[in-house]
Amino acid sequence: MAMDNKEEINDMENVKEDEKLNSEDVECNEKDKEENVDEAEETDAESTETKKEDTKDPLEEANSQIEELKDKYLRSVAEFDNYRKRTLKEKTELILNGSEKTISAVLPILDDMERALANADKTDDPKVLKEGMDLIYQKFGKILEGLGLKKIETEDKDFNTDYHEAIAMVPGMGDEKKGKVLDCVQTGYTLNDKVIRHAKVAVGQ
Repeated sequence: MAMDNKEEINDMENVKEDEKLNSEDVECNEKDKEENVDEAEETDAESTETKKEDTKDPLEEANSQIEELKDKYLRSVAEFDNYRKRTLKEKTELILNGSEKTISAVLPILDDMERALANADKTDDPKVLKEGMDLIYQKFGKILEGLGLKKIETEDKDFNTDYHEAIAMVPGMGDEKKGKVLDCVQTGYTLNDKVIRHAKVAVGQ
């Protein structure tokens, strides 16, 4: 009888220990669940914050782009205005001083003519005066050639409306002279290959 009571007591104690262990396991599981829920909530919160940071407000982004484009536009306008003013200034200077190179080149001829006039009274020999004039003329021609001026050739040339202006038609000169320049009344010139004055000529008919 005493043995049976002992066994019952032991069984009861074992049951209590099992219940205690089960209760501890349940508490641990509940704690684990709570921790997992907390971690999940923290992860969701962090993810939401990250999305908020990554996703900018469309209005703010649009305003930022507008400010950037406005700054570029104002810079472009300022640069163009400076370019326009600089170009206008250069054009004005070119109009006022564009002939400076030509005038500077011609000044020596002016000096030669002044000397020729000063010495003209010292001699009565027309040959000497002619030689002086020839020298000045040749020098003047070379200076003008250096500036790009060239005579339009007319002697024995075919009549060409690009370079010649017919002021007279001479009939009865034969087939060989037909359409040819017979005489140049006024010399024509080109400046850097551009005709600035047509040669006035008489043409065979």
